[in-house]
Order: sequence, then structure tokens, then C-alpha cells
Amino acid sequence: CNFPMGPFALLDLVGLDTSLAILDALYDEFRDPNYAAVPTLRRMVAAGRLGRKTKQGFYPY
Repeated sequence: CNFPMGPFALLDLVGLDTSLAILDALYDEFRDPNYAAVPTLRRMVAAGRLGRKTKQGFYPY
């Protein structure tokens, strides 16, 4: 579909902590399970793996 980067690279660019905060806000507002953050994302944020800004996310930078 000609996207410039994949979903995990995009999450690293945006920031895993930012993405988690957005998902939590959407889930709190709508209670839609599609917005529930996956445990892996929570573990990565808790471990300080926030993406490009910490040089470690789904990919090393």
C-alpha cells in the first residue's frame, strides 16, 4: 500500500509512551476493547524503551 514505514517503526517514531497514553485515553473514553493497549507495549514503556527518543523501542537506534 506504499506506506513509508511499517507500524512498529511508526510507533518508535511517535514514541511508545505517547502511543500508550493515546490508547489509554481512547479506551477510557469509549471502553472499546479495540483501543486496549497490548501488554507488550506496557512492558516496553515500563522498561524505558520509548522508541527513537531513548534509542531503543521495537528497533535499536
